[in-house]
Amino acid sequence: MADQPRLSNHIRTLRFMAGEMTQAELGERIGVTRQTIAAIEQGRYSPTLEAAFRIAEVFGKPLEEVFHWRAD
Repeated sequence: MADQPRLSNHIRTLRFMAGEMTQAELGERIGVTRQTIAAIEQGRYSPTLEAAFRIAEVFGKPLEEVFHWRAD
């Protein structure tokens, strides 16, 4: 299981529910590139704590409704 990401998220779903917001639009709103948003969504990159809070703020959700940590 070491190859599975420990940090998962619901960003793609939240973007869809927010009027099909693009990765580029979300990136612009929090100050990162579209590629960074794509990598975070896919679990290939863990966002900084600040970026995680900014993402949650864009969607008006608490951090734990956007990101989930799998401890094992």
